[in-house]
Amino acid sequence: TCYRLAAYINREQEIIPRGVIERAPSAELRPGQTDQDSLPPYNILDAILEAIIEKKLSFEQIVEQGYDRAMVKDVFRRVVINEFKHRQASPGLKVTSKAFGYGRRYPMARGGELF
Repeated sequence: TCYRLAAYINREQEIIPRGVIERAPSAELRPGQTDQDSLPPYNILDAILEAIIEKKLSFEQIVEQGYDRAMVKDVFRRVVINEFKHRQASPGLKVTSKAFGYGRRYPMARGGELF
């Protein structure tokens, strides 16, 4: 979704530099770190997150789509254990059919288990 939003913003002229869009995603917590050191490739991660957040599919439904069971479990776990960050964040733009803001809540006291 972020890449599509960047393409939309740049549709008439380059506002977001290509180097920013093409750079490997990173939390930049240490030199040379990229998000894909610990996360699935973004195209797979985005599809799993879309299934969890926008489509509200269950763990088993997502695995049945052909995704690795351990990978889906890890993504679900990360969504749940990071819910507190979601609640602390300022309101964001709604760029999909399901708002990522206050309309989406997951329990915070389940120890990272959602299924």
